[in-house]
Amino acid sequence: MTLGVVFALLGAAVAVFLAGCGSALGVGIAGQAAAGVVTEDPSKFAKVLIMQLLPGTQGIYGLLVGFIVLSKFGLLGGGAGEISTAAGLAVLAACLPIGVVGLISGKYQGKTSAAAIGIIAKKPEQFGKAMLFPAMVETYAILALLISILAVNAL
Repeated sequence: MTLGVVFALLGAAVAVFLAGCGSALGVGIAGQAAAGVVTEDPSKFAKVLIMQLLPGTQGIYGLLVGFIVLSKFGLLGGGAGEISTAAGLAVLAACLPIGVVGLISGKYQGKTSAAAIGIIAKKPEQFGKAMLFPAMVETYAILALLISILAVNAL
């Protein structure tokens, strides 16, 4: 196994690990708020569940980039080809946007989702407006996903 392969695998792992951690943090934060609301009013379960799930997308985005890297460079199934050190470092760099932004945006989307859950607790008819707040944080995760995918595919 060459050093380039190691760097490419590290890039895929960074994308999955960091974005997944962001989602886990965010879903946990929002889940705490959702559990409190459902304790008081179980009829709001579906609405608060949607809000809790929103921060989970960053982990999916990181996983997608990880699979793209593994697939593009033949790392699935153990049939890795030769990857130069420079190319491996380039893959690592291409995976950093979704990893880092996924970590940060996942956490903050969880906090924003928790606040939106508070809106739903008091005014359930404002669900659509409440959803806009965590959706704004999602925008930056999508931008990072786009950059990572474009950068990996350019290699």
